[in-house]
Amino acid sequence: MFVRQLLAIVMLSLASLTASAQFAHTQGKQIVDGSGKPLLLRGTSLGNWMVPEGYMWLFDGGPQSAREIEDLVLELLGPEKSQQFWQEYRESYVTRADIHLLHQAGFNSIRIPMHYKFFETEDAEGFRLVDRVVSWAHEEGLYVILDMHAAPGGQTGTNIDDSHGYPWLFDSPMEQAHLVTVWERIARHYQNNPTVLGYDLLNEPIPHYPSLRPLNAKLEPLYKKLAIAIRGIDKHHIFFLGGAQWDTNFSVFGAPFDSNTAYSLHKYWMPVEQSAVQSYVDFRNRYNVPLWLGESGENTDEWISQFRQLLEKNDIGWAFWPYKKLEKNSAVVTVTPPEGWDKIVAFAKLPRGMANVEARLKVRPDQETINRAFDGLLQNIKLEHCHINQGYLSALGLKQVSADNR
Repeated sequence: MFVRQLLAIVMLSLASLTASAQFAHTQGKQIVDGSGKPLLLRGTSLGNWMVPEGYMWLFDGGPQSAREIEDLVLELLGPEKSQQFWQEYRESYVTRADIHLLHQAGFNSIRIPMHYKFFETEDAEGFRLVDRVVSWAHEEGLYVILDMHAAPGGQTGTNIDDSHGYPWLFDSPMEQAHLVTVWERIARHYQNNPTVLGYDLLNEPIPHYPSLRPLNAKLEPLYKKLAIAIRGIDKHHIFFLGGAQWDTNFSVFGAPFDSNTAYSLHKYWMPVEQSAVQSYVDFRNRYNVPLWLGESGENTDEWISQFRQLLEKNDIGWAFWPYKKLEKNSAVVTVTPPEGWDKIVAFAKLPRGMANVEARLKVRPDQETINRAFDGLLQNIKLEHCHINQGYLSALGLKQVSADNR
């Protein structure tokens, strides 16, 4: 009996090792694929899909967070048509053609910013949407990184996490338990899927505002709580941990507490020189862990090219932000504003609140103009109607992709 038990243990261990070998993982300072080959991530983020942001709708000075944008759409389209709009928007913003384009251009990874509200049940819409991308990514040979962009309670208190003006996640046991439950649900769903490279546990936690600095000490303990919960389900996927102050401050970290962890930095709008990344390189050398640039961009092609080369010189993989945006060319593809969108933008920037209802009604565009503009947006976000920014692709060291290759 002892021999049979020993054999069963050995077979179980071998099965575990075989399963682990299918997954990308960390190995010292590198991320490697399932065969152990070094993997330099070259990716983009599907921003403005599950987590809309005002600037990517041209709403500067108007609604910025997802809930504010949703309130505007509800005001303009009404309950039925606004619900239909958002369903079609999420269906059309990221399609099979988009993922194929990324493969054709030479990307090897995709970061998906997620809103927790789409993952509240086992059959929630978020799983259906992400499953489609993961399936397409698998067919195209791309990895997927799941990013908790909008966490319960909010990890920033700003528009990017769709919260209520303060990062209550760090002080609310209820919201921390909520986040743990969401991540456990996600881990159960993707635990055996090697196309999913890993989990970016919190996007850009804790802004740089001085009054929020006391929250820094609460970040790593929250990461540990999430890690323990997820590892109880999923032993394989990489954790990506971002520093405080928008993923820039690594002083909040002690020694790594999980053996399959990489550390994520975000850097925007700084001089492109070694000093911009040196402190992170020092952190990597101190703890023998991989680095990953989870976000950068929103700049000229020249700047993006220079920064991308600096990252690669330092063996840092990257995911530039974002994949698709309205009007601007600092993305892989650009969406053309539809007819009448200027009127939607002007109305969006007017003061909101119940005290301003009468004033807003006086300048509200007519319903035909509103409907035409939003219907036009649903058409224009489809890849076949977008403009591919070849200069941006070149800045990332990727291939030129023609419309015929979509």
